[in-house]
Amino acid sequence: MSMSSTSKITQAMILAAGKGTRLRPLTLETPKPLVKVGGQPLIVWHIKALHAAGITDITINASWLADKLMDTLGDGSQYGVNLHWSVEEDEPLETAGGIFQALQAGQLRDEPFILVNSDIWTTYDFGQLRDYALSADQQAHLLLIDNPEHNNGGDFAINNGLASEQAIGDADKYTFAGISVISPRLMDGLVSGQPAALGPLLRQAMIKFQITAEVITDNWIDVGTPERLTQVNEFIDSKGADNHLGA
Repeated sequence: MSMSSTSKITQAMILAAGKGTRLRPLTLETPKPLVKVGGQPLIVWHIKALHAAGITDITINASWLADKLMDTLGDGSQYGVNLHWSVEEDEPLETAGGIFQALQAGQLRDEPFILVNSDIWTTYDFGQLRDYALSADQQAHLLLIDNPEHNNGGDFAINNGLASEQAIGDADKYTFAGISVISPRLMDGLVSGQPAALGPLLRQAMIKFQITAEVITDNWIDVGTPERLTQVNEFIDSKGADNHLGA
């Protein structure tokens, strides 16, 4: 891990523009990030966890039912953070397109940031990434987890700290946890207003040895289906987890 005592990450982005089709009918009237997990909206777990890690500038992209999301969370003052809203009016711009819009509008500053998918739940401590410093040619640092049942084949392998799409020899592939540190340079070349996915950009950068990764062992679940929503709520109930990530 590349560490620096002089350069702290001070901003984050939460990806929250998806329609949550796999969670319908819940998400027909409620944006997926506001689906209740452990008694509070899923996205609030992330906001509280980022706040606990000292990250108070948080950009959220929104599209589907954006007004409900913004009305509920407001400017973030109720959580002690500053929320910056990047609204994708017509159709979601996908992951990289959404990041690019927020960068262009100045909601995200032109410096590395923590990126979090809104549809995961985890006990990971974001404070572990606050002091992470990307090297000059490094485009991203990814957090990976052991493969869950719904993604047995995994996403990426690690070789000497570098992420790759193909495993080398007997190396294992792991699942992307939806948490990363991203350099704005990864979005170079994108076109304003055009949808673009993050995956292809990461894979292109992996070929150039510009993406690092590490495996985490914290509790993690992709809250993508009603079954997994039930699973995470049962887990929180059984552990008596406090209402913040990292409990």
